[in-house]
Amino acid sequence: MELKEEILRKIPSVDRLLKDERVIFLERKHLPPIVKDSLREVLDEIRKDVIKGVVNDFEEEFIFERLKEKIIKKEQYSLKRVINATGIVIHTNLGRSCLPLEAVMNILQVALHYSNLEYDLEEGKRGKRYTHIVNAIKGLIPVEGALVVNNNAAAVFVTLNTLAKGKEVIVSRGELVEIGGSFRIPDVMSNSGAILKEVGTTNKTKISDYENAINENTALLLKVHRSNFKIIGFTEEVSVRELVELGRNKGIPVMVDLGSGCLVDLKKYGFHDEPTVQEVINQGADIVTFSGDKLLGSTQAGFILGRADLIEVIAKNPLMRALRVDKLTIASLEATLRLYLDEKIAIEKIPTLNMLTLDSSILKKRALKLLKLIKKEGIDVEIKEDVSMPGGGSLPEHGLKTYVVALKPSEAPQEFIKKLRLSDPPVIARIKDDLIYFDVRTVREEEIPILSEVIKKVL
Repeated sequence: MELKEEILRKIPSVDRLLKDERVIFLERKHLPPIVKDSLREVLDEIRKDVIKGVVNDFEEEFIFERLKEKIIKKEQYSLKRVINATGIVIHTNLGRSCLPLEAVMNILQVALHYSNLEYDLEEGKRGKRYTHIVNAIKGLIPVEGALVVNNNAAAVFVTLNTLAKGKEVIVSRGELVEIGGSFRIPDVMSNSGAILKEVGTTNKTKISDYENAINENTALLLKVHRSNFKIIGFTEEVSVRELVELGRNKGIPVMVDLGSGCLVDLKKYGFHDEPTVQEVINQGADIVTFSGDKLLGSTQAGFILGRADLIEVIAKNPLMRALRVDKLTIASLEATLRLYLDEKIAIEKIPTLNMLTLDSSILKKRALKLLKLIKKEGIDVEIKEDVSMPGGGSLPEHGLKTYVVALKPSEAPQEFIKKLRLSDPPVIARIKDDLIYFDVRTVREEEIPILSEVIKKVL
């Protein structure tokens, strides 16, 4: 006990250390409040370690080494870049879609300077913020009007609240989906004030089911694209075209919630069940909603496209003020949408589309490059064929052939994967058959040397 007390007396005070040249130097390099807080925490930690018997003696240099580590850790942002080696392209937990460089550059310009967000340069007076998106959308899709809110759940909510509050919305029982974060279509509908009227069965819904459910209180016919699951076997569902025809005959608008919002026909790339926004608009849907940060490949947003009269009414809903997007979102969306003017460029420059459509030969070369960098250290690794997933509740049945670099750690896989997560930069990989899999589909070419260094350090 006397030894511990003697060591504790050796711990200098915060005030004395703040006058030390080494601490003064650190305050010049870093934010002084962070240096002071870090110093107090380090001294407290050393006291606790002495009491526990973990530290039996120390020199002052030991304090400064710990202080430097603490400062570096404190200066790191909580939200940070990670390397996604899971193979899940639209990874909800890792920020969904990566932005194209063009979107990032446009955000930078709009963020650093003033912008014409709500200013009409031609007329020299106040303008509308959605003009920028409407113009970009109309260059791609034959649509009368467009709005953008902060996500697709908000797009569905504000549309239902505007067009169907206190009235019935008819939807197939098999389309009452649950989206990310346990948000369910029935819950979104009830909170919007709309009255859910489900028809058909889980696996079969006919056009007659919709027709028989229509009454004087029907406000909308709603179709929800099952973007995050499939029903197979003995099934039947009503097409958008059939629903539109019924809606026209009965004078009831048809709303389609696409969820992911695809602007490129992915059939030629092997994805056969994902309708494009253009197809649904051309089939006559009055309102279409979808996300901006899934298959569209931009930032988080919810699009509302459709008939001018309906869009105008939705735009006047007071909720639009609460749900509206800021200038950075608009800058990102406009730049991303412009890339879609040329499909080849969109596939090449929008990371989500590029990762989804990568040729297996490119993936194999990428895996070989990572393998060679790791093997230089004599580490036992191998390349395996495996399956990537699109993720983000998109393209649920489409596993993508990929290549992974598989490593067998000398410790428990869970411990190794934790060390990868706590590295700099953090690496998120996956475990399969007690091996660590690094799926190169979601590892960019320039990230391969960084990833190899992290793996070697952890090992």
